[in-house]
Amino acid sequence: MTTPTDVDVVALVTKIVKTDEVAALPDLDLVEAGLLDSLAFVELVVGLEALVGEPIPPTEVDRSELSTLTKIRAFVADYA
Repeated sequence: MTTPTDVDVVALVTKIVKTDEVAALPDLDLVEAGLLDSLAFVELVVGLEALVGEPIPPTEVDRSELSTLTKIRAFVADYA
């Protein structure tokens, strides 16, 4: 298991949603804003697995748990 930095998390999210505005708006709901569709969600989970260094079972995560940068940061912190 690795410990990702906040910079790693923000870089991953901005790459997937294709905008760096999420860094300035950490509570923006990425799903409601149309930035995180199903394919992007899968990319996010795969990217998070790479960051934390362990598998994230799909049954353990719901889109609502990863819908904002703030929630994604908290999710990653739980794996650290």
